Amino acid sequence: MSFNTQVTRVPRIGTGWDSHEFKPGIPLRIGGVLLPHDSGLAGHSDGDVLLHALTDALLGAVAAGDIGSYFPPSDPKWKGADSAVFVGEALQQIAAKGYTVGNVDCTLVLAAPKIGPHAKAIQENVAKLLGVKAEQIGIKAKTPEGTGTDNAAIAQVVVLLVEIVWP
Repeated sequence: MSFNTQVTRVPRIGTGWDSHEFKPGIPLRIGGVLLPHDSGLAGHSDGDVLLHALTDALLGAVAAGDIGSYFPPSDPKWKGADSAVFVGEALQQIAAKGYTVGNVDCTLVLAAPKIGPHAKAIQENVAKLLGVKAEQIGIKAKTPEGTGTDNAAIAQVVVLLVEIVWP
């Protein structure tokens, strides 16, 4: 069966998912925002679960691999790295394919700290990293009731990319 439908450029959707365990003695960063908490997220870089899931969602939307193919955890160069660097690379990849961010929807799953008091700061920082308006970024959080993941943070991100339109 063959379809001869001509489509110019269609929006692209990507999803990302990441998780990290809490570990005492390290700072907690979510969405690039330092949050007050007695533990941070263990990871090879800064452990920013939200920015890692966002990076994968952006890359996946344009079939450009995943975060590990650009920033392998086996490379000591990325130990403690700011995850904003990862988002920046993903933005370069989507721009090279003619796309930009339409909107982002993020869900965080963690027992503590409560995200509500920090959601606006996270929203604004993610928007700044992506070069979009805060109203294009959704941030919400859920508790991990019954999942056995109380000592971890999980992030799921969905992105919609749209064609770059030049004036």
